Amino acid sequence: MQATAEILGKKILVEWSASADKAMSVLASPMLVEMELYFSCLIRKAVRFGQDAPSPYSVTVTPRLKLGFRPVVTKACKVSDVEDEPPVEDFKLTKPEAFVPKKLFLDFKRGQWVGEFYM
Repeated sequence: MQATAEILGKKILVEWSASADKAMSVLASPMLVEMELYFSCLIRKAVRFGQDAPSPYSVTVTPRLKLGFRPVVTKACKVSDVEDEPPVEDFKLTKPEAFVPKKLFLDFKRGQWVGEFYM
């Protein structure tokens, strides 16, 4: 399955597997999928699933799927000081539209949501 969404004037192709489509069909409310672009010592991409993620740029893709884009920056760069997920804050980009991903793929495997986005 697929749909096209637009964030900050940029089109994003959103594709999802049959198992993801089946899992979305039973959701009571739309699931927000957040594409997080993490700036720190290195740049990292993450796809986060939930209903209340704090994406500053979000759109509705289907009645059961919302899509968000969130650039963040870590509060510290020393990776050895942080276990698990380091604390982050929203990163105010001068031109955030330049960083909006072009494609997102979603799947539902072994009871877990998984996703990958492409720049």
